[in-house]
Amino acid sequence: MKIDIHTHILPKDWPNLKEKYGYGGWIHLDHHKTGCARMMKDENFFREVEANLWDPGVRLDECSTHGVDVQVLSTVPVMFSYWSKAEDALDLSKLLNDHIAAVVAEFPKRFIGLGTIPLQDTEKAVGELERCKTLKLAGVQIGSNVNGKNLSEDELFPVFAAASDLGMAVFVHPWEMMGERDMKKYWLPWLVGMPAETSRAICSMIFGGVFERLPALRVAFAHGGGAFPITAGRVQHGFDVRPDLCAVDTQNAPSEYLGKFWVDSLVHDPDALKFLIKKVGSDKIAMGTDYPFPLGELKPGQLIESTDLSKEVQEKLLFQNALDWLGLDIGYFDNV
Repeated sequence: MKIDIHTHILPKDWPNLKEKYGYGGWIHLDHHKTGCARMMKDENFFREVEANLWDPGVRLDECSTHGVDVQVLSTVPVMFSYWSKAEDALDLSKLLNDHIAAVVAEFPKRFIGLGTIPLQDTEKAVGELERCKTLKLAGVQIGSNVNGKNLSEDELFPVFAAASDLGMAVFVHPWEMMGERDMKKYWLPWLVGMPAETSRAICSMIFGGVFERLPALRVAFAHGGGAFPITAGRVQHGFDVRPDLCAVDTQNAPSEYLGKFWVDSLVHDPDALKFLIKKVGSDKIAMGTDYPFPLGELKPGQLIESTDLSKEVQEKLLFQNALDWLGLDIGYFDNV
């Protein structure tokens, strides 16, 4: 079995948000030819996409080609809209969450859904998180920061507490990358900024005591944990030699949390995958591809299956760890 925890989806169409909310900065799709569309931010080109982003039929055909049994669906991070007015971000979150819930309801054995929530407003975010539960979504996807604020901020803690209480999984995806304005060339925000952003999120949650205070919280980080696994020793050393700067909100060493959170397998390199297993353990890595985007793994599971890992470890990475993170068991698909 293969479960892909890192896939993105959008509706084919949605209202003109600039007209609806009265200001710009929103994404819309320009369906300029059959099966293709341009993601546009106002009048500025953002990304070319194809029908597999919005058409479940195309998506399922591609899953069958690559032997993917289940995809975990989440929105495209540019849709988080943390920059916008909270009431508008909430309205858009509801539209996106209703769409994902409808796709899951139509194909319950093939898709599991993650919602999105307006993190710029804690009360609204918790309310939509609770609604996601009623929509039978398994959790939520959030960004690595909220308008420059780290995930350790006190105002965000109630969101994590609610996710823990509700048994909702959390998937952290890098966005609004640090230094993005200084890295205009070579796609560096995606190649350099995203790994750094993910490490920023992990360190913030560790140093901020989020994991310490919420031991039952199930969090997964995109892109193999970004830069964090390879710099975990540096982070621990910094904690040891400058506790006055690092051990401000928690006395627990960062190394204690290796193996306490999940990461996806999207590291693109067999040596990196083996290193990741050494650092976080074979129980905390779940297959993730960033489907349907080109920086993802284009043949889902190929990296895992091409290694000399045992069958037992491969099965953990291909599906069992995903179920553990989602709070499900293998019998779930027999009952939906």
